[in-house]
Amino acid sequence: MNIVFLSPHFPPNYYQFCAHLRQQGVNVLGLADEPYPALSHELQHVLTEYYWVNNMNDYSQLLRACGYFTHKYGKIDRIDSLNEHWLETEGRLRADFNVWGPKNADMDKIKRKSEMKEVFISAGIEVARGQLVPTMAAAQAFIKKVGYPVVAKPDLGVGAASTYKITTAAELKSFFEEKPRVDYIMEEFVQGKICTFDGLTNRQGEPVFFGSLEYSSGVMEVVNNDDHIYYHTLRQIPADLEAMGRQILKAFATQERFFHFEFFRLPNNRLVALEVNMRPPGGLTIDMFNYANEFNLYEEWANIVVHNEFKATYSRPYHCCHVGRKYSKNYLYTHEEVLEKYGQHFVHQQPMSPLFARAMGDYAYLVRAPELAQILEIAHFIHAEA
Repeated sequence: MNIVFLSPHFPPNYYQFCAHLRQQGVNVLGLADEPYPALSHELQHVLTEYYWVNNMNDYSQLLRACGYFTHKYGKIDRIDSLNEHWLETEGRLRADFNVWGPKNADMDKIKRKSEMKEVFISAGIEVARGQLVPTMAAAQAFIKKVGYPVVAKPDLGVGAASTYKITTAAELKSFFEEKPRVDYIMEEFVQGKICTFDGLTNRQGEPVFFGSLEYSSGVMEVVNNDDHIYYHTLRQIPADLEAMGRQILKAFATQERFFHFEFFRLPNNRLVALEVNMRPPGGLTIDMFNYANEFNLYEEWANIVVHNEFKATYSRPYHCCHVGRKYSKNYLYTHEEVLEKYGQHFVHQQPMSPLFARAMGDYAYLVRAPELAQILEIAHFIHAEA
């Protein structure tokens, strides 16, 4: 089996997907713009071959690379990165090399928030009201229907980058003067707790693993206010969340893929669908699920791709929590004091990539405990400010 893996060096923990493919006897063919000597030794060791290009955004170079791999190894069986940034590139390459998986024609409904919303609505799933706002007049007409505040987001974008909360006519005017020159969708502001439905499907679209995350704050607020965040796995998945998640999986025909679906849980307990992401949740979340379930999702993804089998069993014995700290904040307790008091609950800690830092913190602790109250106590201790 020949699998082309785009940018296998980022994020750094994703080399483990390549490692477990190689253990299954797969030819793992790396393709990226990182010089080979800069790759980690662990990644170098598990790649069958690495093709360097000087610009991953130059599609002609990627075509030549995949043509070379095809000539040397035979037909390419999969092209992936498990990374939001390369979804469209993967789809285009799959179409050009007749590779199984989502093609470029499938990308709008899994990348554009406006298209996602239409799929939600057609499946009978509640969403926040929203529409594309190409002009000030369109935005004013929408606000007349829903009222302030509203949220404006790039229709095609990742996370909370370039997202605005608009509360007045003056802020609306500033938004149109300052916003990037891309399509924006505007939505009514929804007040609720963010939760997710995450997991992995097999080739038939059945979820072989699913879990959920709850967040201390909205990512938009964290990014815009440069705040800190914690988020944790759940041991018990609410029945309505699982039902809606499964409904979305069918609506989007999610096959042999990780998924990360985001929702608001309203004060009246209703769920409102926010967006879908056809890739693993970001940062260290795969590791969080591994610690919470005592299995290895890197390995199980490789089992699904190669054999269409999920071999692990799980019962969610722990909650696992990501607690991020920002270097800009003055915390009450030092790193050493945090470790001294709660060290037995820490399963991992590390500095975060600058690309993740604004949303997830400059430094991350992964904390594990069977009781949610323990997790929250530790998170609040780490986040206590002087």
